[in-house]
Amino acid sequence: MKALITGAGGFLGGAIAKALREKAWQVNCLQRGDYPELESIGCKNFQGSITNLDTVLNAAEGTDVVFHVAAKAGVGGNYQSYYQPNVVGTQNVVAACKRLGIPKLIYTSSPSVVFDGHDESGINESAPYPLYHLAHYSKTKAIAEQWALNAIDKNFSCTALRPHLIWGPGDQHLLPRIIDRVKAGRLKFVGDGQNKIDSTYIDNAVEAHLLAADKLTPDAACNGKAYFISNDDAMAAKELINQLIKCAGLSPVDKHISPKIAYVVGTLLEAIYGALHVTSEPIMTRFVAKQLSTEHWFDLTAAKNDLGYQASISNEEGFKRLAAALGNEQEN
Repeated sequence: MKALITGAGGFLGGAIAKALREKAWQVNCLQRGDYPELESIGCKNFQGSITNLDTVLNAAEGTDVVFHVAAKAGVGGNYQSYYQPNVVGTQNVVAACKRLGIPKLIYTSSPSVVFDGHDESGINESAPYPLYHLAHYSKTKAIAEQWALNAIDKNFSCTALRPHLIWGPGDQHLLPRIIDRVKAGRLKFVGDGQNKIDSTYIDNAVEAHLLAADKLTPDAACNGKAYFISNDDAMAAKELINQLIKCAGLSPVDKHISPKIAYVVGTLLEAIYGALHVTSEPIMTRFVAKQLSTEHWFDLTAAKNDLGYQASISNEEGFKRLAAALGNEQEN
């Protein structure tokens, strides 16, 4: 079997590439940068942007399935900076699949596509897309998810996975940000930190993608559908973050800020950054204030039934593995 992974230079994309190579798959990797480590495990690298259809066609040629992981995440920048890679990029991936006769697309989405600023407590995939999004990222990911799922036909199958808060060894996004803020004394919990949130250990996220690729056919229950993915063991936000901090060998944090104040600060910073055309990320936005102060845990019944998904790595085991990878062995 041969796969294309877009965004293979990222945390999840790279982990999927490694898992496929361990199964002796041929793997093409498309990303903007140069990643020799992917070549070292036997992947074929293609460097370029998914906003260019010819680039995607070239990388996808001869493959049997595409894992579309590439996306622009974050809370800084203007709408077009998200729309181009997230929407146009996805449209190009779908177009390449159809033009080249590639029958399967696994689209990496996000739970934020249905986030409306309120608690998500045990919700399932029946939750609707909101009429209004608090961030360009969530809006463009929602547009792209719907585009990909609505593109299915008798020759093209697609499923979307929504892993929440991926972490683990090799993370270059979530954990480094947390560590930097802890060291700078700038990490605060929005609210009391008791809001329950799901997270996803990297191996579980990878397993979900491989299961989806295996299950996906024109007649499969997962064709044309989206699925929440997590460790299926929600924790209080404060406990989860402090466990991750502990894995890095740092002391726990107990600073808090009112959700209302955080939202006001986020509103002001968004206005200032927008007026000054600043492209970097504000330390707080309305989206971040709501994300950090509300609950995010999900009913995984559909993923279990349709994909056969079970979180094989528990939170506890994940923390042990992360601590060991960071040189901070944890006692039982």
